[in-house]
Amino acid sequence: MTSEKEDLFPHQDVLAQLHENRPLSDKLSFLHQLIREDFPFIDRLAIALFDEKTTTLKTYTHSATDGDSPLTAYETPLDAAPSLKEIMQRRRPRLVQDLTIFNKGTHQHTQKIAAKGYRASYTMPLYQSGTFMGFLFFNSYETHPFVSSILRQIDIYGHLIALMVVSELTAIRTLLSAVRAARSMTHYRDVETGSHIDRTAHYARLIARELAPRYRLKDEQIEHIFLFSPLHDIGKIGIPDSILRKPGKLDEHEFEIMKTHPEKGREIIDAILEDFNLGTIGHVNILRNIAEYHHEAIDGSGYPKMLKGEEIPIEARISAVADVFDALTSSRTYKAPWSNEEAFAMLQRLADSKLDKDCVDAMVNNHDKILQIQQRFQDKDQ
Repeated sequence: MTSEKEDLFPHQDVLAQLHENRPLSDKLSFLHQLIREDFPFIDRLAIALFDEKTTTLKTYTHSATDGDSPLTAYETPLDAAPSLKEIMQRRRPRLVQDLTIFNKGTHQHTQKIAAKGYRASYTMPLYQSGTFMGFLFFNSYETHPFVSSILRQIDIYGHLIALMVVSELTAIRTLLSAVRAARSMTHYRDVETGSHIDRTAHYARLIARELAPRYRLKDEQIEHIFLFSPLHDIGKIGIPDSILRKPGKLDEHEFEIMKTHPEKGREIIDAILEDFNLGTIGHVNILRNIAEYHHEAIDGSGYPKMLKGEEIPIEARISAVADVFDALTSSRTYKAPWSNEEAFAMLQRLADSKLDKDCVDAMVNNHDKILQIQQRFQDKDQ
């Protein structure tokens, strides 16, 4: 009888691994291996996301036969890539059988793709409910590898990958919305404007991109740091208004209560993840770490765990510097905004004691990019 039942299950689903709790990059690499069994000339898969607020494209994840990618921690205005923009406008994939037609291209992404030796590409636009989200790239070291019959099969894989990307991003957006809703439905009314949230997110992304080579940060991690950094103070919804909104300095007892907000933040996030069944989101620990450890100090004098140096997750160190800088340079009821130079000087004084020096240097060494972020995301009353 047992053997008869076994006969009912002769086939193993080759895509079963896609159901597992694994980062999107791992799933993409797994699919890439399967695709190459049928189409060995596909040497690279890559996904770039579109940031609607800044109209820029940014690298998100990839899989390449040599494990390396010519473009990581990279972003460019979509307007600076007219060939890609045409794909979005036409809502149709683009086929380039010989990339030498772009040999005179001056854009960094064009030059790096060519320098890596890729000779052909097939690019699909990604949409969610009609909204443009980015691109999926199939690259090959061969010229003229794509024929009509092959493209029909590649399209199926492309849409499967698109569904994976959309599913992950939708889950992340659900999580972000749930966390923000939890905050807004309480008496927590801080001075954080939408512009503050945008600036903090982009400062964090700037720092993460600068540190990516040294800390081996992947594009997915950078994107999640960008998304999750503004939510570092979610735990403050558990702090009484009498303390949270006290105009003067907190006394010792009040400060001890205030110091509980990082752990409360972690608890709130864990509860939301469980209630919404979102625990399988890749890199969700980045959000947990930012919420719980953003008040730790390099010298061990922070809270709640009194972690030191590299014991503090890099995403929490990044978030701390981004938030301190924006707090210093923003107007508050109790203070005028500091100039960038004054804020840089303060960050440098705090480096290696309270704040991570690498993160501080990433801010201080990018005056122009910081100014662009500030100009793009100004507070409405300015």
